[in-house]
Parts: sequence; structure tokens; C-alpha cells
Amino acid sequence: MLAKVYITLKKGVHDPQGEAVHHTLAAMGHKKIHNVRVGKYIEVKLDSALTPAEAETQMKEICEKLLANTVIESYRFEIQ
Repeated sequence: MLAKVYITLKKGVHDPQGEAVHHTLAAMGHKKIHNVRVGKYIEVKLDSALTPAEAETQMKEICEKLLANTVIESYRFEIQ
């Protein structure tokens, strides 16, 4: 089982890395890009013996306690 985790900054949180990418894209001639937000993508390999409910519970705990700073970041995950 594979969990794909997507972590992004919450709306309104300053994103200096996204601003740097946006500035560089503009310098490269990409003038019609209005905003860039940078996030994280993480893959977690789970034991196939877990039930879907167990996998979801485990991933929620992993995201909230380790992978995401829930004060400033949002997360979502897909389990395949």
C-alpha cells in the first residue's frame, strides 16, 4: 500500500520560496504567471496487511504529528 501525501501552506501564510520561484520565472520571461506556492510531496509505503481504515488512521497521525505543521500547513493524502 502506498500513501501519497501533499502538504501546502495555508492560504494567507507567507511563502518566500514560492515568491522566489515566481520572481525567477518572471526573469525568465514568463510574465503571465500571477502566483506560485511551493509545497511538499511525500510517499509512505505502508504494510499491505493494514485495513483501509487502519491505513487512513495511521496516515492522519503521521501527517499531524510529523509531516505537516498544522498551524501553517494543510495536508491531504491518497492511499493506493
